[in-house]
Amino acid sequence: MKLETLEKGYCYHIYNRGINSCNVFSNDKNKLYFLSLLKRYLTSVVTVFAYCLMDNHFHLVVRIDDKSLASQSFSNLFNAYAKAYNKEQNRTGSLFEKHFKRVQLKDDKYLKNLIIYVHLNPLHHLNQDYTQFQFSSYRSFLSDKATQLARNEVIEMFDNIENFVYCHSSKQEILTEIYTLE
Repeated sequence: MKLETLEKGYCYHIYNRGINSCNVFSNDKNKLYFLSLLKRYLTSVVTVFAYCLMDNHFHLVVRIDDKSLASQSFSNLFNAYAKAYNKEQNRTGSLFEKHFKRVQLKDDKYLKNLIIYVHLNPLHHLNQDYTQFQFSSYRSFLSDKATQLARNEVIEMFDNIENFVYCHSSKQEILTEIYTLE
């Protein structure tokens, strides 16, 4: 399988899961460490629009700002995290599936829907309130605290913070209806 090249100026859905669907995060400390590595390795080469860390997988929505360093920076992040996790968990071998997945986003509508999808992951996978989920970027958009996220740019995509919240809640209603039909 040929991997899509990360191109400068384009947005991507970056995601991966544990090998054999195993957990890649065993506790909150692991998730905080992953986020610290994300800040260390990626904030100078990508713009982060959204993220969500689940126990056995993660999602990132990013725009590539420096093509020459992007792939290596992602590799450094995932390798550093896997080494630390393996050491902590007294395990060896691969932690993530072979290559991280990357899907180039074709337009702004797809980007907005993907941001919502990523934020709704706790509802979809855990039946948890996505507005309170600690390891998603959703709450950062509602906060005044400093962040590495492209908060202003994302809020502008949704026109304003009220519409950002509304778009998420309306998609939640659709998901809830689907769950009750299953």
